[in-house]
Amino acid sequence: MLVGSPFSRRQILDLLEQRKATTFLSYFAYYKRKHKTEGHYQFWQEGSHPEEMNNETLLIQRLAYIHNIPVKRGYVDLPEHWRYSSARAYAGKDALLPIVLLY
Repeated sequence: MLVGSPFSRRQILDLLEQRKATTFLSYFAYYKRKHKTEGHYQFWQEGSHPEEMNNETLLIQRLAYIHNIPVKRGYVDLPEHWRYSSARAYAGKDALLPIVLLY
């Protein structure tokens, strides 16, 4: 499951309902019964909440954590070796998507 905002949750669930995506909706309904009685679906992972990235130090910590996941799992030796990681761009290597810094 994912972690995110109630706004995006509602948009995704509305789209699934419009398209009659019963497999996904029944999956979310099944997990909702385990946790709470309010609402129909459990969309986001229980116990996780969005966190504002309001300073550069926190952003760098979270980015390093994400970049090191393939290393921790033993897929690569360095974060920039993972083809799908933005760590490649930060290391000055060719990346699948460019990184745009807004500061």
